[in-house]
Amino acid sequence: MAHIRTYRTPVKMGNWFEEQRLKEDEVKEHLEKKERGELAGQKMDFLKENILKPVKFSVTNDGTLHFGDIVMLVNMGGGNRECSAVSINADVNSLTKIPSPGVQAPCAVSAVRSVQPCTRTAFVITSVDGSPEGSTLHFEQSFALKTTSGFARGLYLTSDLRSFQKCAKKSRLQEVSLEDSDSFLSWWKIVYFDPQERLEYEGLPVPANVKVLIVHCKTNQALAVLGDHVLWTMYGKEYELTAHTFLDSHKAEQDNNHWILCTADPTGDGLVLFK
Repeated sequence: MAHIRTYRTPVKMGNWFEEQRLKEDEVKEHLEKKERGELAGQKMDFLKENILKPVKFSVTNDGTLHFGDIVMLVNMGGGNRECSAVSINADVNSLTKIPSPGVQAPCAVSAVRSVQPCTRTAFVITSVDGSPEGSTLHFEQSFALKTTSGFARGLYLTSDLRSFQKCAKKSRLQEVSLEDSDSFLSWWKIVYFDPQERLEYEGLPVPANVKVLIVHCKTNQALAVLGDHVLWTMYGKEYELTAHTFLDSHKAEQDNNHWILCTADPTGDGLVLFK
């Protein structure tokens, strides 16, 4: 008689009531998160909508860079690297709603291969020595690179000596990140890319849209992009950024360290110049 079923099919067995309540709670929680915009898909759409929003870059009338200019830091590539730009590498865990929606510090950076003028790739040349906004930036003069205000929160491009706990994830070299505090760790300087002519250019105005080095003041390491170390982000395949000076056999910096601070096209069509 053990094989004979002593109950009908509609009969519920086990902890059916608790399981039903749990399912109802899960559905209720899902609907509440959807209403607040807290679902993972909603957060990702919100992040991309804001961080990929177009930004109007500064136009230089005299061919030089100035404090307050909004620029894009572009490496023209070489070897196994494509052309790329310094960008905010924010994900859904980097978002905050206090006091308003935006990116929270600390935040990672990377080199994006899609060179587009948007919130993610826009940086403001900021004075750290009291130079007024609009004044010319000179070679070897200390300055800071800050993200735009609003959603990007005006975070500072920062680096420090590497340690066992704090270093770049892939290469283990000196880490570069975005912080909300303005300190000596966020000070950089522009150096002429050709070491044989570097002394001649010291103290002269920095021209826009030409190849230069961006050197960290505290550690004296140059900003670099690494083609051998690929990061897979929510934006796609990107390169790791670090502060490390790569020298060739002639003691000259390699193209990993060569950057162009790009401004907008003076004709007003929104294009970025490359020279």
